Amino acid sequence: MRQLFLLGAALCLMTATAFAQDPVKVDPQHYQVVFENDRVRVLKFHYGPHEKSVMHSHPDAVVTFLSGGTAKFHMPDGTTQDQTMTAGESHWTPAGTHLPENVGDIAMEGVLVELKGHHGAHAETKAAPPPAQ
Repeated sequence: MRQLFLLGAALCLMTATAFAQDPVKVDPQHYQVVFENDRVRVLKFHYGPHEKSVMHSHPDAVVTFLSGGTAKFHMPDGTTQDQTMTAGESHWTPAGTHLPENVGDIAMEGVLVELKGHHGAHAETKAAPPPAQ
């Protein structure tokens, strides 16, 4: 019985760790670092039509969309949130975890400026809602 409990605890820890993954490490197909210093990390992201990421997290950040599009954000708790983006829009995005999916027929790309410091750790595991419109 104790072994079963330990196995369950280990699986829970691995699941929590999976929710707090750096997108550049777990999804380099869609995310690349274009600049980094001790205060910020700048990522460029690109999703082709109907491409889907993996569950990952971001610290507090500002996102600017280089193209418009429609996305569905899958949250760790199983909920989803739909979002329509317009090229040139910028939004604040609080730290959190999600799995983005481009549900549109055109490529979707943007620049994400992640803040480092007290609130910038990738260990954040709360759901990150898409930016408010």
